[in-house]
Amino acid sequence: MVVDDYPDIREGIAVALELAGYTVVTASNGFDALMKLHRGLRPCLIILDMMMPVMNGFEFREAQMEDADLAKIPLIAYSAVTDPNETARHLRADAYVYKPSEMAQITGLVGQFCHGNAALSERGS
Repeated sequence: MVVDDYPDIREGIAVALELAGYTVVTASNGFDALMKLHRGLRPCLIILDMMMPVMNGFEFREAQMEDADLAKIPLIAYSAVTDPNETARHLRADAYVYKPSEMAQITGLVGQFCHGNAALSERGS
């Protein structure tokens, strides 16, 4: 799942991952992502922008970690404005990518976390 409020960035990452063989679900903010998860979506990984309206990445991660089932989903935080080390530690993120980054870096991380299952969406949307 790719969560970003900027459509060009969100769709750009989604298209690149789809070209690499992954099925991708997107969300425009943390609230949108959380609703999809509550409806049963179980991605193998969440790529999360930190600075978004409605529900930012920090608020999303707090809600995710409060739900034992959702807390199991690995998270890559990415942002252009937060300190990478501090943000990753604070969020207990599995990885942090500084924006903008090379798609090869993101695709490589997705491959590590999705273990070849070729899906960022395992069940429903």
